[in-house]
Amino acid sequence: MPLIDPRQIDFLLDDVLGLDQILALPAFRGHDRAGVAQVLATAERLAVDAFLPSYARLDANEPVMENGRAVLPDEIAGALGAYRDAGFFGMTAEPEHGGLGLPRLAANAAFLWFQAANVSIANYALLTMSAAELLARHASAEQKARYMAPMIEGRFLGTMALSEPHAGSSLGDLTTTARPRPDGTYALRGTKMWISGGEHDMAENIVHLMLARIAGAPAGVKGISLFIVPRRRLDAANRPAQWNNIALAGLNHKMGQRGTVNTILNVGESGETIGEIVGAPGEGLAAMFTMMNEARIGVSMGAVAHASAGFLHSLAYARERRQGRRPDAKDPASPQVPLTEHADVRRMLLQQKAAAEGGMALGLHLARLADLKAAAEDAPARTDAALLLELLTPVFKAWISEECLTANSHAMQVLGGAGYTRDHPLEQHYRDNRLNPIHEGTNGIQAIDLTARKLALAEGRALRLLLADMRAGLAAATGTGAFDPDELAGLGRLFDTLEEAAHQLSALRAQKGAHEALARAGDMMDLMGTAVFAWIWVLQATAAARARASGRPVDRDFLAGKIATAGYVLQQALPRGTAAFARMRTARPAALHMRDEWFG
Repeated sequence: MPLIDPRQIDFLLDDVLGLDQILALPAFRGHDRAGVAQVLATAERLAVDAFLPSYARLDANEPVMENGRAVLPDEIAGALGAYRDAGFFGMTAEPEHGGLGLPRLAANAAFLWFQAANVSIANYALLTMSAAELLARHASAEQKARYMAPMIEGRFLGTMALSEPHAGSSLGDLTTTARPRPDGTYALRGTKMWISGGEHDMAENIVHLMLARIAGAPAGVKGISLFIVPRRRLDAANRPAQWNNIALAGLNHKMGQRGTVNTILNVGESGETIGEIVGAPGEGLAAMFTMMNEARIGVSMGAVAHASAGFLHSLAYARERRQGRRPDAKDPASPQVPLTEHADVRRMLLQQKAAAEGGMALGLHLARLADLKAAAEDAPARTDAALLLELLTPVFKAWISEECLTANSHAMQVLGGAGYTRDHPLEQHYRDNRLNPIHEGTNGIQAIDLTARKLALAEGRALRLLLADMRAGLAAATGTGAFDPDELAGLGRLFDTLEEAAHQLSALRAQKGAHEALARAGDMMDLMGTAVFAWIWVLQATAAARARASGRPVDRDFLAGKIATAGYVLQQALPRGTAAFARMRTARPAALHMRDEWFG
């Protein structure tokens, strides 16, 4: 089954996103392009050999609960073992901590292979790597040695334990308590819900990063602290030993991603559950956002991986499947034509190509920003990269995950009835992908985050930086011959509209309050996502035009496909963005003024 086109990754790394510039930074000078190529090749081989074969089996044989333990199919542990043996748990971790020290631009490109092959298994790695990153930034040296180092080695796996049965995204309402103990640790008590990877026997230990409230802490998010809560307590030699009284209360049975066990956990129910605080009391949510933002980018990269695998499968099918004839063919006895000859099938294939390759470009652009945030040589560059990363994260998570879900729907549609059967992987890709607009903060929450916080970040500097980048990309595209001048002009007007919409939304908030402004959050997300998506395609097509004119040996059909797809995206962008702006300007949004009793 095709998963990802390696040419796409190489094109993005080399022609669009400037991997060579990232590798030249002092933090990454131990790596070169040849080494990155080896990492990518190893990722592809492992994904195909160790992850992909169990994709359908894990869907059909989800984890079960037996004698208070979660029992998982053996293939998961085997695949994670291969991933661990290759050193991939530590791809981005610093060498001094036992990691490979790769730039995120390279590491996230490699991880796409695992997400495309079997996202259910990849999730365990994603959670663990994100948890290790949190500890690298916020834990004490002793905690890093005891918990982070084994996670980087792949001996311990990690989770984020945030939600509770009564408090999903509303974390300020969580009630899990943490009672101080004389030795400086804490005894935790409560129930955690929707904990992916929360119980299994696939690793020496599970490290839960758990939010709880210390007795006497203020209400709301300011009273939340973060704790390391291991499944098994560590002994004096840092070996997993005594069970830490984390009881599996049940499993959640999901529509997709079934191989990722999802749990309800009771802590402190049958004895003390002991945890170590990370950072200072009351600063838990701020620290947890390190992991949450990593996960938000990770899940949307998963959406991109599903879109890519679905697109390539439906494309291969459409090229082979013969059905019907061209509209001008009059002879019913003439040969049938491939599905790719039909205009509506091409429309659906174009949308898929645009979503998968545009999403991949934007996701890896965010990885590049993360590298610059961490390793740029001057402080202003690090600050600006951090602002852009914060601004674009909710857009990538929400807008791209929706667009990639639509791509999987189109992939099924290309196959017709066959796409709705388990004879092809598309219905599973759709079900697996349906989670991505939900978890790690629903897309509605991402729209609220964008509208209420990120547009005004640093007094609007983040948005100004983005608009400057977008307009610079537009200027660079002019004269390449890759675009219709009218379409480029239309995109320029769309960027102006985005800027105006942000100003109008700020004024509306000041005049009529947050409720009125947030009623437009979904439309603002659609407008901004549309503009950003068009921009990232302009960057790709501009790079394609330059590569084509460079004189070096190139795949001209690959580059022509980039330019044509960018034209398709630009044709869609102005009408879609303009419609979103028109909805934002509605004086009485129906969703805001609809009364509860009117729903029926």
